[in-house]
Amino acid sequence: MRAVEAELSAALLTIEDERSWDAPAELDRSLHLEEAARSVGDPLLVHRARLCQANMRLRSGDIAGASDQIWQVHEWAVANDARVLMARTHLIWAAIHQHLGDAEQALEHALLSVELLDDDSTTHMHIWHRTKLADALWAADSMDAARVRYAQAEELAVLTGSPALLCLLNNRAYAEFDAGDHRRAEEVAGRLQRLAAERDIRLEPAFLDTIGTIQIGNGRHAEAEATMRLCIERHGEGRHDDADALPEYLLTLAQAQRGLAAYARAQASLDESRALCRDRDLVDVLVRVHQEQAELHAARGEFAEAFALHKTFFTAYQNLHSLQREARTRTRQAMFETAEARQEAERFREQARRDPLTGLHNRRHVDETLPALIESDPFLTVALVDLDHFKQINDRLSHSAGDAVLIEVAGILADGAAASCPAGFTARMGGEEFLIVLPGTPSGRAVVLLDQIRRNVRDHGWRELTHGLPVTVSIGVAASADVTAPTQPTLLSTADGQLYAAKHAGRDRVSAIPRGYASAA
Repeated sequence: MRAVEAELSAALLTIEDERSWDAPAELDRSLHLEEAARSVGDPLLVHRARLCQANMRLRSGDIAGASDQIWQVHEWAVANDARVLMARTHLIWAAIHQHLGDAEQALEHALLSVELLDDDSTTHMHIWHRTKLADALWAADSMDAARVRYAQAEELAVLTGSPALLCLLNNRAYAEFDAGDHRRAEEVAGRLQRLAAERDIRLEPAFLDTIGTIQIGNGRHAEAEATMRLCIERHGEGRHDDADALPEYLLTLAQAQRGLAAYARAQASLDESRALCRDRDLVDVLVRVHQEQAELHAARGEFAEAFALHKTFFTAYQNLHSLQREARTRTRQAMFETAEARQEAERFREQARRDPLTGLHNRRHVDETLPALIESDPFLTVALVDLDHFKQINDRLSHSAGDAVLIEVAGILADGAAASCPAGFTARMGGEEFLIVLPGTPSGRAVVLLDQIRRNVRDHGWRELTHGLPVTVSIGVAASADVTAPTQPTLLSTADGQLYAAKHAGRDRVSAIPRGYASAA
């Protein structure tokens, strides 16, 4: 890898394998990296940059945009067997489905993201992909299986000293808490805190929020209040800021204060959270603020107010779920339309490369495919096949009968070629002329195979269709070894010369060089 490509690859890796809180900035950076990758002509770097963009779009809430972009990256990765890129693609796809509330699809993609890991995958990928698989298993209510994956990821992270270990422990602690195992959640959260102390790493606000939530669940409200005050203080430094972060932290703080019966402090925290939710249009957090406000009224003995707030919460909860369903529907529709449009485009592309009468590939497909085969395969053999006396069938029967014969012959040629050489293909070149392409098939073996195809055409049951007129083919063969510098024109010209020799020798035969082979029964 040249120095420029190596520098671009390293820059992309900092986006791929390092956590960043500034998705818009990273999106802009990955767009510039894509331009640089295009300028040096490296398609892998281009698609890595595009996948980074899809991830940042997802983190910014543009799920449909992320989905559209990820399809393009995945198609290129599959076509070019780029396993590391495919693994990263499936991981982001898992996150997309997680956002859509589709735990089953999220789990399927998370599994694929781990299955595709190999020796070329980074250490971070081996750790993080297993962590996200564990997260997907937890979301799919398979906590026992999730614990196995969390443990695998943790063992590797400890062994390599990975900084991802802190985030891994945070995710597991919250998963354990959500699964109802508060004791195990506290044990994992304790390991998270000890590890941060050992490595002299300040816990980021999101981790402190997890710890505070677990402390509340275990009835340790004073510790939780202290934890959440530290969380909000660190959030105020401005290094970790998502739109919903501070309202979430204030809500957790209010819950801790309610547990301490510090109702005035709890109300002040809730009021601040509510104001931020309304200012930032954070409907989902606001719903939980309403719920906590009802709990706070009840704790103060204000049961009428609690009941009224509970009704407000219930209405807001229903409206939120309705909005979420609509958002999921719109996103799924956008994803479906993107996939549908892609499939339709692919169908039209395929149709443009097929002969409408016989269904075989056409000359356009040959022109797009054959040059690369000639360049890469020293044992490539091609054969031009022409029906003998085909004009008789059209003149004495009908053009409709002639079309039926062409369709039948096309099937015999294609079936014979596929059985002999699955990697090859058959094409209609025009009129009654066909081309059979046999990769990895030396001339001698190709002639034997083609002669059997010739016999299959002759011995086919033609009586009912042609009323006794025979149907035979002549075949001219050319191998890459027959031409000094093989190209498509020289190879087809050589095959055409051999086809002429087969016709001149009496038809219904195969002709090839250099041995001047001719066959007829």
